[in-house]
Amino acid sequence: MNFPATADVVTGSAWITPLAAPEGVSRTRVDRVQFAPGARTHWHRHPLGQVLVVTEGTGYVQRRGGPATLIRAGETVRVAAGEWHWHGATDTTSMTHLAIEEIPGDGTPAEIGEPAAAPAVTRTIVLDQQLPEPRVVGHVEVRRITIAPHHSPGPHTHNGPVFGSIEAGSAVYQIEGEPETVLTPGDVFYEPEATRIARFDAQGDGVTFLAHFPVGPGETPRLDPVEN
Repeated sequence: MNFPATADVVTGSAWITPLAAPEGVSRTRVDRVQFAPGARTHWHRHPLGQVLVVTEGTGYVQRRGGPATLIRAGETVRVAAGEWHWHGATDTTSMTHLAIEEIPGDGTPAEIGEPAAAPAVTRTIVLDQQLPEPRVVGHVEVRRITIAPHHSPGPHTHNGPVFGSIEAGSAVYQIEGEPETVLTPGDVFYEPEATRIARFDAQGDGVTFLAHFPVGPGETPRLDPVEN
């Protein structure tokens, strides 16, 4: 059973699910904490330190005097005994982590400080793409590409992977064998090397996007038309 975190320890909405409590000789406490987007703890410190294991989403952790560091699912953070810190979700994503700590024998609780301000610099992962195999990259060329309204480059492939982000306008996009989608400003896309792009059709407002081409030494990014 979970319960909402109170406003004296968290800014925004968060829920705590107790998983283990000190019992007998064990002094270990484990909670699952779910943060809504934008939610974060107040500054606080634990007498014997704390371990955070991120299980879902993306968030931040910040130690007193240091920068806010992005953390994501699968990562573990160790906070030293008595170290002031805060942790929580990014403004646009939720985050869930396990909070693990040893409770002192006398039961001394964590010390809660002032609310933590939102990070002055935020970092949001918009694409984290695993590549199918290692590739020697000699350079990365970045192009700003504009396609006029109702125009398309037609079906094509590239001689290397392509990473793109839409700046303006919209386009119907389809990798062969996958469903069509409409890309709009802020959307990102990935095209594997030599994969057939069935559609990249600008809509009535045209489309402008940045395309990043990592290519091998001496290579030039290339678009190769293919027949329907």
